[in-house]
Amino acid sequence: MSVPTQSEPRQTPSYLEALTVYFRPSVLVIMLLGFSSGLPLALSGETLRVWMADRGVDLGTIGLLSLAGLPYTLKFLWAPVVDAWKVPYLQNIFGRRRAWLIASQLVLMAAIIFLGTRDPINAPWMIGLGALIVAFASATQDIVVDAYRVQALPNDEQAAGMAGYVAAYRIGMLASGAGVIGFSAWLETQGLDKAAVWPLAYAAAAGLVLVGLFASIIAKEPKSDLDERPAEGSPMARLLDTAKGAFSQFLARDAAVAILLFVILYKLCDALAGTMTAPFVLSLGYTKATYAAIVKGVGLVALLVGGFAGGAVARAMSMHTALWVGAFLQMFSNLVFLWLGYQTPSAEALTIAIIVENFSGAIGTVIFVAYLSALCRDPLHTATQYALLTALASTGRTLFSSGTGYVAETLGWPMFFIGTALSAIPALILMVWLQRRGHFRSLEIDARGG
Repeated sequence: MSVPTQSEPRQTPSYLEALTVYFRPSVLVIMLLGFSSGLPLALSGETLRVWMADRGVDLGTIGLLSLAGLPYTLKFLWAPVVDAWKVPYLQNIFGRRRAWLIASQLVLMAAIIFLGTRDPINAPWMIGLGALIVAFASATQDIVVDAYRVQALPNDEQAAGMAGYVAAYRIGMLASGAGVIGFSAWLETQGLDKAAVWPLAYAAAAGLVLVGLFASIIAKEPKSDLDERPAEGSPMARLLDTAKGAFSQFLARDAAVAILLFVILYKLCDALAGTMTAPFVLSLGYTKATYAAIVKGVGLVALLVGGFAGGAVARAMSMHTALWVGAFLQMFSNLVFLWLGYQTPSAEALTIAIIVENFSGAIGTVIFVAYLSALCRDPLHTATQYALLTALASTGRTLFSSGTGYVAETLGWPMFFIGTALSAIPALILMVWLQRRGHFRSLEIDARGG
């Protein structure tokens, strides 16, 4: 029997200990911030489209409003600002990260109220401007929350923090989606007309951002080397240096290109199957109502439970072991749709398929994000590097997923889902190579040393 040495990873906690991490104050703060991050998404998206349709806005204008979501995709372009610049006055009171959190949340509340008080009939383009400002403030909040989470939580809380964040994020989306729409409908039953209910509903949504603002105020500021030394050079020079430094530092890593490829490929099989899930289910004869009810009901529960399970797995296991678990769960969960295709259409069969897919995908997501967080531990570049990595992962999945419809038409559904499962193999090969190179072990050692 070999004797453990200091270079070996620390003993992992029990699963009971892994679950109790969710009650730590630092993780609870991240959950509250997750709610605040999920809240604005529907307000410039689905809920906004419902509002426009309710007021009789033409479909062409409603379609163009989808462009307001661009800040979520392009947020990496101004992420260096969050790393390089300070927020006047608030910085001295709360510290760098919390100052940015509070500033973005105050702007977000004002933007939501501005959007909700515009007239969609007489000034539809002001609605577009308001939606764009909401999305920009929301994306900025996301940048800061990600940076704060990576810096504030120790390595053994990263996955749990992300699991809580994802769960609260989805609850925030539910509140600004079904919640705001339902509230507007209730206001109409109280005798208010359509022109009056939506500003009130959006004002209520703006008030919910106070949850995140409260979390930002009570949170502890993470330690940062940047906070401890005076800023040098002009604001623009610091911005350019930060952007350049974040990019060059990451590329200087050992096996940097392989790491970037792994970031793109790890969630690919899950994304490919997910893109065609709805068309596949409808092609089997299920109704839209049945599909929506199961996805929004038990599917949402499976996502939330899977997220917390992923956090427990990542905390109880070493990084590379958890990544293997997530990869195989995602890979084999795609085959549940192969099974579904041979079943007589029933709510029970669809429920099983959706639970397996959502539960497995959520575990993989939380474990993967814990890995991304471990890659971005330098406080000088946390916001920039994390935004770049998530944008890269999202862009890669979007590009590869764009052709899945043609592939499904050519191969047929059974071979399509077998193919999506096999698309996990490149990520598995890269993971073997990176593991042999000591990549995952070095991240764990660096995190413990920091």
